[in-house]
Amino acid sequence: MQRIARSPGAGRRGSAALRLCATTAAFVALAGAGIARGAAPAQSPAVVSSEQFLARELPPAVASRAAPSARVAGLLAKMTLREKVGQLTQLAIQTVTTGVDQEIRIDPEELRQAVVDYGVGSILNVHDQALPVARWHELLREIQAAAARTRLAIPVLYGIDSIHGATYVKGATLFPQPLGMAATWNPELMLAGSKVAAAETRAAGIPWNFSPVLDVGRQPLWPRLYETFGEDTYLASVMGVATVRGYQGDDLASPRSVAATLKHYVGYSLPTTGHDRTPALIPETTLREHFLPTFAVAVRAGAASVMVNSGEVNGVPGHVNRFLLEDVLRGELGFDGLVVSDWEDIKKLVTIHRVAGSNKEATRQAMLAGIDMSMVPLDTTFADHLLALVEEGAVPVARIDESVRRVLTLKERLGLFDDPLRGASDGGEVGGPAARAVALASARESIVLLANAKGVLPLKAAAASGAGPRLLVTGPTADSRVALNNGWSIVWQGNREDLYPTDSPTVRGALVERFGADRVRYVAGATYDTEQDVAAAVAAAREADIAIVCLGEMAYAETPGNIDDLALPEAQLRLARAVAEAGKPMVLVLVEGRPRIVRPIVDLAAAVVLALNPGQEGGRAIAEVLAGDVNPSGRLPITYPRWAHALRTYDHKAFEEQDQSFGLTAFSPQFEFGSGLGYSTFEYSGLSVQPAVAGLGGEVVASVTVRNSGPRAGAEVVQLYVTDEVASVTPPVKRLRRFAKVWLAAGESRELSFSLGRDAFSFIGRDNRPTVEPGAFAILIGGLKGRLELAASAPAGR
Repeated sequence: MQRIARSPGAGRRGSAALRLCATTAAFVALAGAGIARGAAPAQSPAVVSSEQFLARELPPAVASRAAPSARVAGLLAKMTLREKVGQLTQLAIQTVTTGVDQEIRIDPEELRQAVVDYGVGSILNVHDQALPVARWHELLREIQAAAARTRLAIPVLYGIDSIHGATYVKGATLFPQPLGMAATWNPELMLAGSKVAAAETRAAGIPWNFSPVLDVGRQPLWPRLYETFGEDTYLASVMGVATVRGYQGDDLASPRSVAATLKHYVGYSLPTTGHDRTPALIPETTLREHFLPTFAVAVRAGAASVMVNSGEVNGVPGHVNRFLLEDVLRGELGFDGLVVSDWEDIKKLVTIHRVAGSNKEATRQAMLAGIDMSMVPLDTTFADHLLALVEEGAVPVARIDESVRRVLTLKERLGLFDDPLRGASDGGEVGGPAARAVALASARESIVLLANAKGVLPLKAAAASGAGPRLLVTGPTADSRVALNNGWSIVWQGNREDLYPTDSPTVRGALVERFGADRVRYVAGATYDTEQDVAAAVAAAREADIAIVCLGEMAYAETPGNIDDLALPEAQLRLARAVAEAGKPMVLVLVEGRPRIVRPIVDLAAAVVLALNPGQEGGRAIAEVLAGDVNPSGRLPITYPRWAHALRTYDHKAFEEQDQSFGLTAFSPQFEFGSGLGYSTFEYSGLSVQPAVAGLGGEVVASVTVRNSGPRAGAEVVQLYVTDEVASVTPPVKRLRRFAKVWLAAGESRELSFSLGRDAFSFIGRDNRPTVEPGAFAILIGGLKGRLELAASAPAGR
């Protein structure tokens, strides 16, 4: 039996960094080299618990909050007002180019007007699809050459949305979407994938990434759910910190690092209707309990920039919410980086929110609320309005200087003054074998086996014929790379099947590779919402040993993904029912970015597999899990609802679990948060909570032994929940407070210890402040329960 340490070794930054590399490599090696296929590792990798991961020290260069440099101060002193407001303006690439797609070219006159005449400080985006590295180099070289011709030669800060890899660099590695990465419960893999995404983005010469999304996904209808790390604040915080550290590395000026952008600050992900960019009603207590902590820990991790919520919270649009932007973000959280607007959102204060009567007034309100840079993005009117407002005295020069200082500081930290094309000339590889190995490992660990009661999985190596199982593969997501990747993939909506690289197979293609073309028959069966050849699918099912029915969603991003019903389209449900009637075991494979209701068909399935947009290697990962080549270890990062209007999260209140004698609906999701099966079984024993009585500020250690009681190696996600028995604000039934992913050979045991400090027992009180109250708590791990009493004062002798 092996025991893991409960402390992260504070003060040993160098060794912590070394452990990070070794542990990450070990996880990738296990998933990539076939340990999950059943071979016992010589030694399982060291276990890094969630609190150990968060406690790693920042490198001094990242942790520094030093005053602006002499270079920044000198530039600011020389700048005219026109040059200053130009630096706060961000334009889309189409304003300085002609053509679209691969034919995009710089328009010299438009570029001169934007960068030389207006002194625009930033440019973003593509028009309209991913570009090869060489084309990015051409465009950026011309843009930075124009900037070099300006009076002060301040380089342009280029930004892009690298959401699940360098998504707008042609040939780059595409990872699982963030919700799929959350399903791995493995921050080491998140760190490794983010490093790849940063290196491949910077290889194009792009230093600024509009990621990660740290909105907590507690509204399943919301079309951006797949961009989040799920419904739990703690899980999202750990994965968010991993992402920021991966993007930014030890030095932002490195040719393999990019500046991270935390978005969308704050409350964007809980729209009342579920539709994108629509109002949210969030009490401050809830905002502080569930939505601010992810941003707080990422700020402490050194995040360089923040993007603002496009919607509104409690009637106040994010872009004019001075309380949240200044009092909370900068005051309470201590953020000192750059705050950028989202697409045209200052203009939308007039056209959508109607809190300003003109674009000029909207500009005034946004600047005084705390916006530093306006993503305009298609004209220079923001700069004109801001110039006039300062000249009229409506916006102080000091406020402008504050924002310009932040813009220039970020450019300096990224090394742009020394080399505006840093990364472009360093020969960084894009889409190489090592990067794809990390993507495949991530996809494998993201797959969640939700049901397997009849033991149909893994697929048997041989059927009665002796040649292997005969498979029917059907459904709209069976032969679709679009479904595997979803939005923000090569194009904004991710819906161009013809643009995806063909060397990454679909589910159908991967099953053919694994079992042979003679053992796999494909019938489309249905599109996303239309029946095609259901009768042919049923006939094929009768001839097969097992039917693999792949359902789910096609690609979407942002507002185009709005829906009013979480139920799968009826065409897909009818296909599944019809195939089930053929009488052969049916495996449902759900490829989706949010939980679509499967209640009408789930009991017809012998097994259910969930793939939350697993990326370019997702087809291969799904096939490996089905075949048993990989022992699935994914766990749900969301509560999977049974009913369209029963959307409670796992951390609901106890009184939401009342019996149904008065017509109330108890909490009964289709699949619970944190759940997931594998081809191994794990037993928990020996839960210890010490001390049993502790002071409010004391440390508590919870230890438990986990044993792999199955016949093959596998990974278990050990989850620690805390229940506050009585509190002045009605407590949830439980809250996730710690977790660790542990790899165990067959028969192997490990004792895991978790350190629980004040944060594990804290909640937002009635005064909207974090508080810990004395009383009884339950510690829940793996079906075991321990007890703890927090006393107002520490027990004697401690």
